[in-house]
Amino acid sequence: MTTSSSLTARQIWTRNRGIALAAVLLLVGAVAIAVVRSQTKHGGLDPRSADPRGSRAVAELLADRGVTTRVVTTLDAARRAAGPDTTLLVAVPDLLSHRQQTRLAKATASSGGRTVLVAPGDRSVGRLAPGVTASPVTTLETTLDPDCALPEARRAGSAETGGIRYRTTADDADACYPSERRATLLRVPATSGTGDTILLGAPDILLNNRLDKQGNASLALQLLGSRPHLVWYLPSLADSSATDTGRKSLFDLIPSGWLWGTLQLFVAAVLAAFWRGRRFGPLVSERLPVVIRASETTEGRARLYRKTDARDRASAALRSSARTRLAPLVGVPATQAHTSEALLPALSARLPNSGEQAVHSLLFGAPPRDDAALIALTDRLDALEREVRRS
Repeated sequence: MTTSSSLTARQIWTRNRGIALAAVLLLVGAVAIAVVRSQTKHGGLDPRSADPRGSRAVAELLADRGVTTRVVTTLDAARRAAGPDTTLLVAVPDLLSHRQQTRLAKATASSGGRTVLVAPGDRSVGRLAPGVTASPVTTLETTLDPDCALPEARRAGSAETGGIRYRTTADDADACYPSERRATLLRVPATSGTGDTILLGAPDILLNNRLDKQGNASLALQLLGSRPHLVWYLPSLADSSATDTGRKSLFDLIPSGWLWGTLQLFVAAVLAAFWRGRRFGPLVSERLPVVIRASETTEGRARLYRKTDARDRASAALRSSARTRLAPLVGVPATQAHTSEALLPALSARLPNSGEQAVHSLLFGAPPRDDAALIALTDRLDALEREVRRS
């Protein structure tokens, strides 16, 4: 009778059902997150979308007033559409690369039309609207008053423009809906022609779910309906022009905030090193808590030498100690105890029959080759010292 060692399907399921259940839960969770994200992100600022974050309502109201709306997703199409009878709206300017921003700014600078930039950040305004700077801190207020001479803003009244704030050096610019002396809606006339550029600090006045609040609808229709044609540019990462061929250094790829943070960490590290490495005064000697006999110290060091086969160090220590003890016995100063030219003649005069060459080999010779030779060296050094003391 034989017994099979292979597992049955039931046993395999029993052992692995926990892993399978966890995998199913992870898959369901991933699908749920993807669905939620796709629903929240779908149609953002898209004039074809009826979602709360879409902008179809604005497009429909503009169509009732004879303004045609066309959606483009590539930079080349947006540049070709720029003209004196066209309003070009750039939905998310920060998605454009630096090269795309420069090309778009060249196309709109002399087009004679209107360019509307929706919430451009600091990395965008310098190229798309020269002379304009964006504050890194957004305003906490959402509804603001016009407080400017721009006709469109005065007719619309209060609107939800609170968001990124802007400042410009142009004297003929219209700074509207200010917050802490910075505008959340800025109109900058072109340097030549009848065109202009409008910067919106927030996209709220264009969204379906905010269009009926305050004067949002009036302001949006006036800003986007000044020309018979509206081109709605939705930047896409799939656009072939998004490939930036300009060379960038390593520091260009690192955000400025990281460089500032690294500098702060460096300063903190230097201060911490200074704090931990400071001294309160000169070094002082301390008495040992336990008195160790010299014989124990000698034995411990000898064991360490033997463990590492350090016969050269052991013999050097023995010879040095012997020379130190022999020097005062033969009248040699302690400073010259380890100099063969001073010590050997004195020993030869004290022991004329010992032989200077033998004494030199004993006190200044090569290290012993084995432990037996080291023990023999020790005995010879002791014998030499005893002989000097007796003479």
